[in-house]
Amino acid sequence: MPAEPSEQIALKLPHLPESPGVYLFKDAAGVVLYVGKAKRLRSRVRSYFNADPLASAKTRVLVRQIADVETIVLPTEAHALILESNLIKEYKPRFNIALRDDKSYPYIKVTINEPFPRVYVTRRLVDDGGRYFGPYTDVGAMRRALNVVKRIFTVRSCRYDMPKEMPERACLDYHIGRCKAPCILLQTQEDYRAMIDEVLLYLDGRAAEVTRRVRARMDEASANMDFESAGELRDALRHLQKLEEPTVVVEVEGGDRDVLGYARDGEDAVVTMLRIRGGKLLAREHQFVENIQDEGDDVVLAAYLARTYIPLLEHARELLIPFEVADRELIEETLPRTQLWVPQRGPRRQLIELADQNARHLLEEQKTSTFEADERAVDPVYELQRELSLQSVPRAMICFDISTAQGTDTVASCVWFENGRPKRAEYRKYKIESVAGGAPDDFASMREVVTRYFTRRLEEQKPLPDLVVVDGGKGQLSSAREALEAVNLSRLPTISLAKRDEEIFMPGRSESLRLSKRSPALRMLQRMRDEAHRFAITYNRKRRSMRTVTSELFKIKGVGPEKRRALLNAFGSVQGVKDAGVEEIAKLPGFSAASAQRLLSALLPPGEEGAPIATLETAITNVANDHEARTDASTEVPADESLTDQG
Repeated sequence: MPAEPSEQIALKLPHLPESPGVYLFKDAAGVVLYVGKAKRLRSRVRSYFNADPLASAKTRVLVRQIADVETIVLPTEAHALILESNLIKEYKPRFNIALRDDKSYPYIKVTINEPFPRVYVTRRLVDDGGRYFGPYTDVGAMRRALNVVKRIFTVRSCRYDMPKEMPERACLDYHIGRCKAPCILLQTQEDYRAMIDEVLLYLDGRAAEVTRRVRARMDEASANMDFESAGELRDALRHLQKLEEPTVVVEVEGGDRDVLGYARDGEDAVVTMLRIRGGKLLAREHQFVENIQDEGDDVVLAAYLARTYIPLLEHARELLIPFEVADRELIEETLPRTQLWVPQRGPRRQLIELADQNARHLLEEQKTSTFEADERAVDPVYELQRELSLQSVPRAMICFDISTAQGTDTVASCVWFENGRPKRAEYRKYKIESVAGGAPDDFASMREVVTRYFTRRLEEQKPLPDLVVVDGGKGQLSSAREALEAVNLSRLPTISLAKRDEEIFMPGRSESLRLSKRSPALRMLQRMRDEAHRFAITYNRKRRSMRTVTSELFKIKGVGPEKRRALLNAFGSVQGVKDAGVEEIAKLPGFSAASAQRLLSALLPPGEEGAPIATLETAITNVANDHEARTDASTEVPADESLTDQG
């Protein structure tokens, strides 16, 4: 039988992320028993409790002692491999394999402490003034990076301790154009150091200038008909475009960083801290924050720094924070040896995003373990919260859309998304009453549908969404806000999304918000808008097609609305009725053999069997419309109970 997880782990298992990362199994005392990496954390951790206990005695003993599990989300499995190695060295878990000669990952070292620096591969970090780039998990990519550096920059490959040791003549690299022979003073130290500065920029991830230089030299060689050199430079340019960037840029002096991540949902928030020492991610710490209603995020983060971070015994030389904090000058005075950064782009910003992702994971874990959410919210939901400056994560969102055909058959739709995913049981569609012919009025239609939707929602005491989205511009947004104020729901956050330039309009802001075209939050909004449009236009087309056709069935005495509807449901068209015959028609409610015969005789009178007869759908539509007018039927069209407001 599979091993039974502890109660604490059983609550966590369904809500672990399907992302790469590292997991730490702990016993009841909090001691780390095992550290592992995973391509998908949830599947890997769950496998320990689903596996055959006879498969491994060590695993069986391990699982019996596991009381808790901690997970750290990372961008890729390669990053997880590095962190796993660092954590095993840190905690020395008893169930991990013990290696006497632990594997280390390669770095590219630039010996900037030498008069004529060299560039080479090493697996040892030594505080000797050099700069290290890495670690590289893909040795092939690292070798290609080194080859490009040597091909473009003509860095010396010899090991002479220059200028103390100088050869009598230049080596082969000089004769094939791979070195300018500073060893025999054919290149000055100033010129060589300037080239090394460009090497450092390239290895630091700033390869745009290098790419420009290579392309210019390639064009020059081609213009001079030096096609061999041009081909070599072309290959180098291709390498530049394919190279893997270093996972972390390491400076032994100054490479220590603390990185803060932040996630918030209403009155709850969590701050994570990634400890990076010597360029290696060694640990993740976190602190849950409560009772923060009506407090800004800058104040919450400042409180964490003052009460949790500053009292720590050890501080890194750099502290990366996700946004500006309150009382920053005071905090910097309290941390004189630590420099605060709010990175906007580049490797530092990537570290912030990684810390933010871990914060979101921890907050979701807390929410799901306390049964406040059925499933995890996706990252775009958190991004949308940040971009719109919302206090709570918009887990539940709805989107309204209006569809009309030249002022007729005006309908509306409302789609519901939960944690970034459609929840079709909450879809609703409406036939608009306030616009009955003439010029279309999207604003009046929007006011009507929003009013009707939330009035019904409040009457039935159903949950309200965290964010209301309307398809359109400022006019549609204003109409939706008027409707919400009329039902005392002005507190609900509301935005509109305009199709033309994908602009987001918000109440109280004259300027629109434009997110990056690649933004996952924008793509999620577009998906909601497109789904609402699809749902509305499908309903509009159905009503229009049913209204525009006529039928000979109206001329037949004794066939009223109910019988016409029964015929349509059973046979689909007039031709279907004619093909059915007397016996099948007589089986329908309200028909007998005699009435079925009279119906067929009316449809096929003698001598006019070939006369064209219109389809049956329109007949039933017109009858249904007439019937609604006489009986004051519900304006919500009951096509499918799971998708229709029956009010």
